[in-house]
Amino acid sequence: MSQYVSRLGSTRTAARLRFPGGFSGASRKPRRIAMLSVHTSPLHQPGTGDAGGMNVYIVELAKRLAAIDIEVEIFTRATTGSLAPAVELAPGVLVRHVDAGPYEGLAKEDLPAQLCAFTHGVMQAWAGQRPGYYDLVHSHYWLSGQVGWLAAQRWGVPLVHAMHTMAKVKNAALAEGDTPEPPARVIGETQIVNASDRLIANTAEEADDLVRFYGADPAAVAVVHPGVNLDRFRRADGRAAARARLGLPQDALIPLFAGRIQPLKAPDVLLRAVAVLLERDPSLRSRIVVPVVGGPSGSGLAKPEGLQKLAARLGIADVVRFCPPVGQDLLADWFRAASVLVMPSYSESFGLVAIEAQATGTPVVAAAVGGLPVAVRDEVSGFLIPGHEPEAYARALGRFADAPELVDRMGAAAAAHAQSFGWDTAASATADVYTAALCDHRRRARAHHG
Repeated sequence: MSQYVSRLGSTRTAARLRFPGGFSGASRKPRRIAMLSVHTSPLHQPGTGDAGGMNVYIVELAKRLAAIDIEVEIFTRATTGSLAPAVELAPGVLVRHVDAGPYEGLAKEDLPAQLCAFTHGVMQAWAGQRPGYYDLVHSHYWLSGQVGWLAAQRWGVPLVHAMHTMAKVKNAALAEGDTPEPPARVIGETQIVNASDRLIANTAEEADDLVRFYGADPAAVAVVHPGVNLDRFRRADGRAAARARLGLPQDALIPLFAGRIQPLKAPDVLLRAVAVLLERDPSLRSRIVVPVVGGPSGSGLAKPEGLQKLAARLGIADVVRFCPPVGQDLLADWFRAASVLVMPSYSESFGLVAIEAQATGTPVVAAAVGGLPVAVRDEVSGFLIPGHEPEAYARALGRFADAPELVDRMGAAAAAHAQSFGWDTAASATADVYTAALCDHRRRARAHHG
């Protein structure tokens, strides 16, 4: 792992290492990029369907790239006929809706069959522009990577790809009862790794996974931590005011789950941990509230009421409060109101919600998987739990129940920790990756024609 920290922990350093002669970033950075997000629209509400951290990532990154004079056009699949073909998301950020398959009711698993139609829509948009309109393609998730591979080759520009999640990694840590990712996805991801000029990994561990599982060239992998909107996710007027707004008791222990409800995210582990906690200390029942904020997604759609039924079976339905997905501003209030955010996920490429919660001054109890050991400082801004045993999570929650001052102490450390994850830093580092990819691409083109 250290090879990535030393070589690619800073993409500026990485650029210098690969180009000892140096280059002018300002003159070589792209003017306009095509960003591809096939299966989830940046306009969708995170926490619904397949919309989650990747939506937030794309929106925030695109806005910050536009702020440093890199125009972004985001291609996504049209999911309703009422949207305009092109919508301005922010100055310098355009969302293009591509017709590919029916608007409604198309599962993510059915989308590979629509990639040809999506690619056709992307090519049509490009054909209407002057030559050289896009300088680079940045694709997100493997479905987009398949389209990006063809588009970049056709346009003669570099392809930068972000996996976000990987089939081989997910299958290696599958939740009980969850569905494995299909072989077709593994093949598709392997093709994209080979075709990309640069791969952006959220953490050094993800960079290692790209090399170990997919044979990626270490020199082509750049580590760029995602950011958090520190203007939105901040301590603001504090926990008491947030609880008052949400109608939550002031003196309660409030362990919060926020995210898509599916086996991968393991909200059931939180419910089982609460049941263990209440069995050990029945007096807690009068002062604990467990909000579950989010909607069914992925394989969780097969049993949309599964979590409610589990709460009833465990005898804790009276303390669990199920809430539908909410907008980002209201989500920030839920984070502020919570005593602790609980993330028992089986796999997380980074875990943006962990940083968002910490930025509001709320500690996190999380599984020690994927990017969460980077997002959470163990024993400082929260607790990292090896494995998914409810008893281990119950012990961590018990520490907050026994010592309420721990919420404030760890919350202050969490807010400080989150300050290093601003989106401006992430956008600047991503722009450096683009510049390095362009430099490499131009050099190869010159060598080929020379």
